[in-house]
Amino acid sequence: MSKIAILVGSPSSPSRTAYVAAHVGEQLARAGHEVARVDVRDLPAEDLLRAHTSAPEIARAVAAVEAADAVVVATPVYKASFAGLLKVFLDLLPQSAFAGKSVLMLATGGASAHVLAIDYALRPVLMALGATHVAPAWVILEQGVVKSDAGYELTADAASKLDEMTSRFARVVSLGPLG
Repeated sequence: MSKIAILVGSPSSPSRTAYVAAHVGEQLARAGHEVARVDVRDLPAEDLLRAHTSAPEIARAVAAVEAADAVVVATPVYKASFAGLLKVFLDLLPQSAFAGKSVLMLATGGASAHVLAIDYALRPVLMALGATHVAPAWVILEQGVVKSDAGYELTADAASKLDEMTSRFARVVSLGPLG
């Protein structure tokens, strides 16, 4: 099956965004895809901010994206945009890092209007990196990812919608390169 990189742009740990990304990764793995997760917050801050792409951890993260057949980008929405931490990482990628790849954008936020922030802020960046197909964005509202004793859990409605969207993305990825 396909290799899928999951980029998690949340600076917080634990976070709703990281939980949603893990849920999607598990579903993609169950569908037979090989999943490589990159938690940007775990990369060395100085290397990330100084664009030291030859630093071992940064180089491994960039290589995971380049080797992927598809990419899932997960971010919280802050102040009407995607996380700056994610942008710093995306800026390190080669111009054609997403060429020939399908991309799924996921966001966590407080209002459904945040999908506009993702469509108007993140989508152009992904397209500039050569993404062949960017699936419609989906914002998982905060009330859909609730705190639990184990950290977080999805409400039944949020899980159902997320699983349907992930299944559609998995089918697209299974069709092979779109470019």
